[in-house]
Amino acid sequence: MTGTPETETLDTLKQLLDIVQRHSLSTGGEPLTARLSAHLGADAAAVPVVADRIPAHRYVDADIALEMLADRDPDAVLIGVTGDMRHHAEFADMLQRHAFAHTSVGPVDYASLPTGPDTERTCLGFGVRLFRYDGQPVAVLLRQPNPRYGREQAGLEVLCSDRTVAQRLLAELRALSIEHSVLRGQVITLDATGYEATANGVTFVQRPELPAEDVILPAGVLDRIREQVIGFAAHTDALRAQGQHLKRGLLLYGPPGSGKTHTVRHLLSGTPEHTVVLLSGETLRAIGLAAGLARKLEPAIVVLEDCDLIASDRDMMGGLKPLLFEVLDAMDGLDPDADVTFLLTTNRVDDMERALTQRPGRIDLAMEIPLPDDEGRRRLLRLYSPAPDTFSDAGIAEAATATEGTTASFARELVRRAVLLATIAGEPPGDAHLAAATSAMLASASTLARLMSPGAHDHTV
Repeated sequence: MTGTPETETLDTLKQLLDIVQRHSLSTGGEPLTARLSAHLGADAAAVPVVADRIPAHRYVDADIALEMLADRDPDAVLIGVTGDMRHHAEFADMLQRHAFAHTSVGPVDYASLPTGPDTERTCLGFGVRLFRYDGQPVAVLLRQPNPRYGREQAGLEVLCSDRTVAQRLLAELRALSIEHSVLRGQVITLDATGYEATANGVTFVQRPELPAEDVILPAGVLDRIREQVIGFAAHTDALRAQGQHLKRGLLLYGPPGSGKTHTVRHLLSGTPEHTVVLLSGETLRAIGLAAGLARKLEPAIVVLEDCDLIASDRDMMGGLKPLLFEVLDAMDGLDPDADVTFLLTTNRVDDMERALTQRPGRIDLAMEIPLPDDEGRRRLLRLYSPAPDTFSDAGIAEAATATEGTTASFARELVRRAVLLATIAGEPPGDAHLAAATSAMLASASTLARLMSPGAHDHTV
């Protein structure tokens, strides 16, 4: 008896699917399910999966921790996974025996990811580690984030017949990933988008090397700043033993170019054991993440540059801005024993939200970084000169007197301009070039001030 056209079509489709499946099994290598079942001593498709999601910036840490756990078993094996569905399917789905979901054992995917400003690690990009943990066979799938397939976070899935063993494995893995984190002791910035392929949301920055003699400030200012950060860090164990809080805040304020960032760079060079998270501009929105990282990777410093951009006085803004709430919550949310320094800079201290400065534990010390005085300008010009004898004492004194009211960055640019003028003239830099650069820069600054003044562009008709 002949079936209906619909039945015949379905039969034909079933035969086609059977052919495809047999072809896949014969040419695609050892089925993943078979390999895992042999290792686990049970049908892998029926074994429970315990999963965890890992932020992109912690992927290298997870890879290190997983390798450490697997290396305890001398018989541990690392296998790869093939198949079109591997990027879309969860671990359990890969093990189901569907025609188009068939996955096989194949080559391991690797990825080279940064572990510092100049170092990299070859990480497991997509693969499964087979080993024994607490006496139980486990299979752990690790895959890196891939926004192309809608995976903004890394995936780690544990296949084990005993779910409690899988949970213990994940707990130890988290602890190891914090203890051995590649972010610990580094200077990092948090990218605004988090999708950068090479950094996974984190950019490593070279720790600056800036000795105290290269920081030109009024007498006693740098000493107080260093005591709050570097000096405090040297006594954390004793303070903790006496029940004193470790969390602290330092605010550096002053006009643009006065040397706030320069001072911060010196503090970072003097705290080589500290993890540093730098936030500025759009990345200030990552204050919650930065505070969390600092707590886990203490001792740590969180730097918020130009924080007046998000912490303006509530009376001026007509209410607290949401980002200010995040800053305050981050500073208040850490436990008092957290060895974390919040280091803030601002150009407009008068506009700062009072809550940042009135409550101890948010800001413990506010220090002004003023414009350099005459002696400071002389020292700055000497500091930035190519050699100690490039300019005479008289030439330095004349330039310092002429540039009253200018910033530290002005002095650095002044020396650069003088050297440039000498290079163009084919002469060694000297007092004449310094004087010419001084006149040119002061004239340029005067013109700019006139253009920026109110009513400068008004015209009478």
